[in-house]
Amino acid sequence: MILVTCAVNKELAFFESQPHVEMLVTGVGPVEAAASVSRALAQSRPELVINAGLAGAFKDCADIGEGVVVSDDSLALCLETGAQIELPDNASVVDRASSDLALVDRLVELGFRSVRGVTVTQVTALDGTAARLASQGVGVETMEGFAVLRAAEIAGVPAIEVRGISNLAGDRGRSGWDFEAGARGLEHILNALLSLLGTKDG
Repeated sequence: MILVTCAVNKELAFFESQPHVEMLVTGVGPVEAAASVSRALAQSRPELVINAGLAGAFKDCADIGEGVVVSDDSLALCLETGAQIELPDNASVVDRASSDLALVDRLVELGFRSVRGVTVTQVTALDGTAARLASQGVGVETMEGFAVLRAAEIAGVPAIEVRGISNLAGDRGRSGWDFEAGARGLEHILNALLSLLGTKDG
């Protein structure tokens, strides 16, 4: 069984029921995503978890309407200035989780762009914030990616994140927000991934 997760049902409104594929709507944000996916993985053990949804792209990293595969997703956990948080006793923070790189490579071979992601708890609406996040070498921002990949990692289940680009991160007046275009990009890459996995014809 393959578990496909999304934040809200409308992101996967195009999705048609398929044998051996289940869909889980987690709710918006990393807390809801982590809790929902962890609960699902405690009840069953899928062969693969797919986090599918929309994302905002940073400048020159992807186009609105494009489907991309996220190679790894990090948690935006730092000081407001962007500096790393120093914890006592050299304690470390797990703030990065990766997609199954073999599957990432196969999607890249099909012509899809691979980008790094950052998971945020508030949608970026200022150019300065977008520039600060982009400086970390990320290409897209999500609100659930890290949480889903990390929950799967802890459970020992392979996972991959695919996204459709719905907007450009930064000033909302120039973001070009287009839900439908993002959903089409997501449909394109998710169907390609499911075809690779042998669950969908063509």
